Amino acid sequence: MTILFFILGLVFLIVGAEILVSGASKIAAGLGITPLIIGLTVVAFGTSSPELAVSIKSSIAGQADIALGNVLGSNIFNILFILGLSSIIAPLFVSKQLIRFDVPIMVLLSVAVLLISLDQVISGLDGWFMIIGLVVYLGTLAYFSLRKKKQSTLTESLDEPEEVKWGLNIIFVTAGLLMLIFGSRWLVNSAVTFAEQLGISELIIGLTIVAAGTSMPEVVTSIIAAIRGERDIAVGNVVGSNIFNILAVLGISSVLAPAGLPVSEAAIGLEIPLLIAVSVACLPIFFTGGTIDRWEGALFLGYYIAYTLYLILNAAQHDLLPAFNYVMFYFVVPITVITIGVIFFQEFKKPTDQASP
Repeated sequence: MTILFFILGLVFLIVGAEILVSGASKIAAGLGITPLIIGLTVVAFGTSSPELAVSIKSSIAGQADIALGNVLGSNIFNILFILGLSSIIAPLFVSKQLIRFDVPIMVLLSVAVLLISLDQVISGLDGWFMIIGLVVYLGTLAYFSLRKKKQSTLTESLDEPEEVKWGLNIIFVTAGLLMLIFGSRWLVNSAVTFAEQLGISELIIGLTIVAAGTSMPEVVTSIIAAIRGERDIAVGNVVGSNIFNILAVLGISSVLAPAGLPVSEAAIGLEIPLLIAVSVACLPIFFTGGTIDRWEGALFLGYYIAYTLYLILNAAQHDLLPAFNYVMFYFVVPITVITIGVIFFQEFKKPTDQASP
């Protein structure tokens, strides 16, 4: 049965992502809405439903710390692993709206999480502000979409638009989301069973399989979108999911938790600063050329592997931990910062150089 559910989970994830991306892109075309907006909303919020379900259940059950860890871990995973892997498969185009609006919003929200966590609790009042922020964000996206639609209406030809089968595509999107939810659940539960049978500790299972499990819909959706050439959906899915995780998942969880969400010193000292760092890193990487190139994706993926390795070494208090920290902080991180800084500076100078005689 475990093998059967593992195979079913994998099939549901692949098929669900395929029909979700296909249906969402056709609905976007029919409504005159850009695939980016669909990726930032319908696809992103839908694929984040496992995070929402897990965090709400944890908050009501009195396991409020799981809710925060779920959001932080998923957001770090979304940027480093999903964007990294997707851009290795196919370099991803990044729209100007993402660079100028959505990614800065993601960065500001990550910083806001740190600021409201300094008293080691995210209160219900903080949660209500996040929910209000979600409404404002969605309203802004709706405004952008309407403005874009009006501009395209003025410039488009008189040709008849391609007929869209609305009912069928709505069914595709709904069925795709449901298949992603069930598929991710079956795949994760089966993988945990396999790991336990192989004698892998519960700690390692929690740090790897379960941590990435709730983000599995985003993984498959972004990869399928990248393969199909729907690259706006691939990137918008990740950025939109991160914004949704903070404003909706964290906001609702802190409202439902009896005493708010407690924030550990470890989260304030490592996970939240790391989330801010990888969010900020998106700006220069996205800005350079308007694409996420394969080498940049490999950089993101490499950092996620290093982060996971750190969690394992730290949890086990392994003898290699000091050497690992030394190499990362004194060699890898500085070289990465310098490289990205030089590329960003060269890209920033291009318009000036081209304009000069």
